[in-house]
Amino acid sequence: MRLLRVAAAVEAASLVVLFGNLLTVHAKAITTFCGPLHGTAYLAVIAATWTVRPTARGRAFVPGIGGLLVLRARAGG
Repeated sequence: MRLLRVAAAVEAASLVVLFGNLLTVHAKAITTFCGPLHGTAYLAVIAATWTVRPTARGRAFVPGIGGLLVLRARAGG
C-alpha cells in the first residue's frame, strides 16, 4: 500500500511538472528527467494495484491520476 501511495504521488507530481514545462520554458533537461520518472511511476502504480481488489485495478490505467483513483476507490470501501 505504501508503494502505491508513493508511486501515485510521484506520477501525479511528475505530470504536473511536465505540463508546467510544456506550457512555459520547454526546458529539455526537465523533460529528460521527468519523462522517464513519470513513465516509471506509471508502471509502478499499475504493478502495485495487483494488491487491491480487482474492481479498482482498471483505474490504474488512467495516466496521471490512475493511482490516486485507485487509492480513493480503496479508501471508499
